[in-house]
Amino acid sequence: MSDMEPDIRNYLLKILTSISVGILWLLVNVTIGIGLNYAFFEDKQTIANWIFYGWFLLSLVLLVFYYRRKWKF
Repeated sequence: MSDMEPDIRNYLLKILTSISVGILWLLVNVTIGIGLNYAFFEDKQTIANWIFYGWFLLSLVLLVFYYRRKWKF
């Protein structure tokens, strides 16, 4: 067992979880957007570009909602 107090341990776990979820969100969106080339409008706009940007905005709202709920702002 750890000698760390439970409140400090919970606070550090909350920080680590928040950073991990943020990095995961960023990696997923960068991979889909840049890696699969859905973030760029080449010659014309396609439905895939709009789906990507819709997903991006929806997932950003959900991420902010998660952070607000986790940190109880």
